[in-house]
Amino acid sequence: MRHGGGAPGFVGRRREVARLVEVLRTASAVMLVEGDAGVGKTALVERALAEAGIPGERVLTARCHPVAEPPPYGPLLDAFRHSRPALAETAGVPSSAGALRAWLPDLADLLPADTAGPGADERYRLAQGLRALLGALGEVVLLVEDAQWADRATRELLLLLARDPNPGLSLVVTYRSEELPDGVSVLGAAYRCPPGVFGGLLRVEPLDEAEVLELARAELGASGGSGSAAGSSPAAGSVPAVAALLHRRSGGFPAAIVEDLAVLREDDRRTDPVALLAGADLPRSLRDAVAERLAGLGPEARAVVETVAVLDEPAGEELIAEVSALPSEQVSAGLVEALRAAVLSEPAPARYAFRREPARQVAYRRIPGPTRSALHRRAIEALRAGQPRPLARIAVHTRALGDRDAWQQAAEAAAEQAAEQGHTALAGSLLRELLAETDLAPERRGRAARALAGLAANAAYDEASTEVLADIIADPRLPVADRGEVRLTLGLRVAVQGGDRAGFALVEQAADELIAERPARAARALVALAMNERDGAGAAVRERMAKAAAALEIEPDEEVAAAYRATRLTFQAREGDPELWPELDRLPRGASSPELVRQTTRALFNVGEIAMETGHDQRAGRLLAESRALARQAAISYLECYSRIALLRLDGLAGRWQGLEERFEALGTEYPDVAMARVERALLFGRMAASRGRLAVARAEFESAAGYGERESQVTTAIRAAAGLGAVELVERGAEAAAALLAPAVAILRQAGAWARAGELLPIAVEVVRGVGDEGAARHLVEEAAEAIGRTDAPAAHAGLALARGVLLEGAEPCGAIESYRRARDAWRSIGRPYEVARAEERLARALAERDPQTAAERLAAAEATYTTLGAASDAARCQHVRRDLGLGRMASPGRRGYGEALSPRERQVAELVGQGVSNQDIAQALFLSPRTVEHHVASVLRKLGVGRKDVAEALAETES
Repeated sequence: MRHGGGAPGFVGRRREVARLVEVLRTASAVMLVEGDAGVGKTALVERALAEAGIPGERVLTARCHPVAEPPPYGPLLDAFRHSRPALAETAGVPSSAGALRAWLPDLADLLPADTAGPGADERYRLAQGLRALLGALGEVVLLVEDAQWADRATRELLLLLARDPNPGLSLVVTYRSEELPDGVSVLGAAYRCPPGVFGGLLRVEPLDEAEVLELARAELGASGGSGSAAGSSPAAGSVPAVAALLHRRSGGFPAAIVEDLAVLREDDRRTDPVALLAGADLPRSLRDAVAERLAGLGPEARAVVETVAVLDEPAGEELIAEVSALPSEQVSAGLVEALRAAVLSEPAPARYAFRREPARQVAYRRIPGPTRSALHRRAIEALRAGQPRPLARIAVHTRALGDRDAWQQAAEAAAEQAAEQGHTALAGSLLRELLAETDLAPERRGRAARALAGLAANAAYDEASTEVLADIIADPRLPVADRGEVRLTLGLRVAVQGGDRAGFALVEQAADELIAERPARAARALVALAMNERDGAGAAVRERMAKAAAALEIEPDEEVAAAYRATRLTFQAREGDPELWPELDRLPRGASSPELVRQTTRALFNVGEIAMETGHDQRAGRLLAESRALARQAAISYLECYSRIALLRLDGLAGRWQGLEERFEALGTEYPDVAMARVERALLFGRMAASRGRLAVARAEFESAAGYGERESQVTTAIRAAAGLGAVELVERGAEAAAALLAPAVAILRQAGAWARAGELLPIAVEVVRGVGDEGAARHLVEEAAEAIGRTDAPAAHAGLALARGVLLEGAEPCGAIESYRRARDAWRSIGRPYEVARAEERLARALAERDPQTAAERLAAAEATYTTLGAASDAARCQHVRRDLGLGRMASPGRRGYGEALSPRERQVAELVGQGVSNQDIAQALFLSPRTVEHHVASVLRKLGVGRKDVAEALAETES
């Protein structure tokens, strides 16, 4: 992705490029491209010129320079000096262009003779000649770079060209608005885009973090050992960290990013790139640009700017005056000068700050040491007068003075205040900085470690916090019980939030470290261990809960007792205990203790999620909505995240598939390290892909979820992933392969006794076992499930059992199969899952085909209609195929109609699959069509949409909008 000279690849800004390309392809257009120095205006225009397909000889580039007395029309004359290729092909150059012969001697042989007599207005003749020559060249792009430095004559001519452009001329002007006098337009106050002229203003902003990450991946590689020819090459996991640092150091300005990337490429010691950049000066282009701005300021403005750099937050005139020790009149004058010079901005009314953080850092580092210290001292005194005192800001200024003891005391107090005010990110940052201090007193280290662990307990999972907790427990200076507290939090984050049951080993170790000094906290660890369903841990549930109860007898603790109660309710939900619901209603929702609220929220979420597994979908929706609301209110971000994920899954079960993929993608972006978001996305995408015939995609998604299920402490994910993967395996590789895949899942189901959550697995498991000819095993599985489910309050398990019993009875007892399928259909309908209803309807239709063809056709039509509504194209096509195979006739229709240039329903099915990147062969398999028929449909789709295969998705979206 590099161009010549090692420049980085172009990333992002697709909307800006598209708009500029549209302008460049228009006959007469004027586009003003505004942006700060180094923001990438030139690269944007170059990319747009390339995408518009404009030959280089049809682009005239006029570059303006910051010289004291620029010659009139100098940039435009320079641009024409390179126009020989285009001018050589031009016939009929107007005679007025002869005025340019003396100014463009290299082109004199292509220009007409200068016929002007003595005394003619030279400047007028030049302007007319330049305009005439532009008109003769026809369709050209005149690109004027850095027009803020253009001479007056050039600007006036540009204004004339913009107000009355020559036919075929595209005028593109780039400039820095902050360097224009008093905010006047680059073409002057008189300019207005005239009617019939396309274009406008395009503001180029710095790259955002996602775009810098894209650039870093392109330049540095996505894995260790690749991506750069020499120098630092970070591992895959560190590229985001490098990108984040690049963004912070550059403010998103590509010119500065280029410098930092060069530093990384030229590092022959292969230093850790984050450490290398963290210790490096800010990019020179950034330092020079800021220094140039600062050099033009007077003493009052410079003192104001230095004060704002030290305060490091938007500040009002009163605070700036107090810290700078300047009279208010001088502060006002200095602010006005700094604002006009675009050094400072006004991000909020009467609040002043640097426009970009990297610029502030440059300005801060240029302040002499004694001056800087005096400013920090006065800042501390001014901030202490506020109520409540902004302790975090005071801590920053205290640290800048180099007083470590005072900073440690201030940072601890600031972290406590931030946590109380709900600013958990700030509190966590302060505590991590404290714990990095080598001379921190043991008592303060223990308090900081416990406080950070408490924050992490409520936070959404992220790798950085987990690594910090791991570093803390490795510190031998930490007291044993404090280490146990931190280890307990770390273990819970890894096992519960990270989805890796290896975390339970940490929880077990924490219980041992806590039992002597803090038995209540040991009880909390034992309660957590009881949640593990894998590795035979389920057998020890009663023992661990009993030990937890005994520890609470020794040291009663209301908060740990709440955790005990929440876990017991979770067990009741797993078992489908009908006595659960009254207990749930008695949970304390309005407790004053944050931990009591957290445990209530945890109970509501756990039970809500399991209620969804067992088929209480409406009740699950209410519980999950309540857990989300409580989690948000109490700032328990991981439980809010979990609740949102579960509610999205509930939408999928309820058949609300429209936009669901995009919503899951957005949530995954918001919480990139939360395992639950990834696995639920994979399970949903797998089901939807299978329903659309994209079996390879479905397999990959289900395998991804299955990998998570192997690590997770709960068995539900493993069972659900196996059910989806088994269905794909059955279609693609047959019953033998599917049976081998499903056998471990059935074993897990039996070992954990998770029959109340077996609604998805039972039907496919029975179908596969029957498929390999083992009727006895199939019957045994159905009977075993029926006995286990019994009178449990688990509607989904009963619906799945009815469907499985129908599969078992097919052939041997058709009446029993029909009745079972009806029960399954009615049960799923009562639960509210239309896709499952359609699957039961489809099986019912097959079973009815010989006995009652009319009803069979109706049931099959109902299934097909549901599949079509959901967008399950392959399932709908299978119904049509079954109808033909069973001779059930067509669905009632008003008669065949012609679609003209609109897509027919079948063509739309084909178009959707083409837009998703599915091959013709896979489309044929998904829609039960011959490859030749698919080829015919694809050709028709491409013709009607007027696009190539790669653009079908975009064209289809446009037709729908």
